[in-house]
Amino acid sequence: MSAGRYAPSPSGDLHVGNLRTALLAWLFARSSGRDLLLRYEDLDASRTVAGSAERQRADLEALGVTFNGEVVFQSQRKHLYDDAVATLSAQGLVYECYCTRREIQDAPRAPHAPPGAYPGTCRGLSEQERKRRRTERPGALRLKAVREQASAHDRLRGTIAAPVDDFVLVRNDGAAAYNLAVVVDDYLTGVDQVVRADDLADSAPRQQHLRGLLYGEAAAASVEYAHVPLVVNQAGQRLAKRDGAVTLAALGEHGIRPEAVRDSLLRSLNLPQGPLQDALDAFDPRNLPRGPWVWQSPHS
Repeated sequence: MSAGRYAPSPSGDLHVGNLRTALLAWLFARSSGRDLLLRYEDLDASRTVAGSAERQRADLEALGVTFNGEVVFQSQRKHLYDDAVATLSAQGLVYECYCTRREIQDAPRAPHAPPGAYPGTCRGLSEQERKRRRTERPGALRLKAVREQASAHDRLRGTIAAPVDDFVLVRNDGAAAYNLAVVVDDYLTGVDQVVRADDLADSAPRQQHLRGLLYGEAAAASVEYAHVPLVVNQAGQRLAKRDGAVTLAALGEHGIRPEAVRDSLLRSLNLPQGPLQDALDAFDPRNLPRGPWVWQSPHS
């Protein structure tokens, strides 16, 4: 199976920026003959809001964004993430890390390392040192990266190259980290097209590196990325729910129907308004705007 996916966190209603990305994921998938899968990234139970997954899907379908197959919930897939960590461990590519955020922030690192990159503090600890540190705090599991830089090809941005540090695979509370869960889920569900907001572009090289280690370089090279521009508010900041009526429910309170929101999103993409099939017939990624779109509510 060849598929794209849309993967929100069920932490509340989707705003128009989320909806625009979902619409683009649908257009990219359908225009390339792929299925589109829906996955809920709900590993952080503290952020999950009861009922939001159902409301999110209802909002997406109100715009015409439809999905194939069963819905995937990451919270139900821990055994698959554990299997992936076991595979990496067998290759000697996993180690425990006991560093706090402050320790990582304050640690010396190479001049070329990006802010926040892990400096490898715990990579070379002896077994005796690890035993001592385990008594102080639970350890996270990190990947022992085998290269310093990786790259991924993006349909809109070209080559994305970024450093690869020893990033977290499993948090110290036992939950799989974002990069691990995304790579495992994409591969096991046949996802070879990833359309998401461009603030996540720098994670693509890391994920390519990890996918190659787990499933082979051919599997890594098969993924097509498209990191799409964000929707921003009038101040040029990433749109958020604090920016007023930005969800279908809130806009509905002002008499704005989902069809009007859909048409506003399509106009922002230089695509025909109306049912999504009309936009699909005209869709060409080469014609998509490359810059962020400033949201202006239809009722303003």
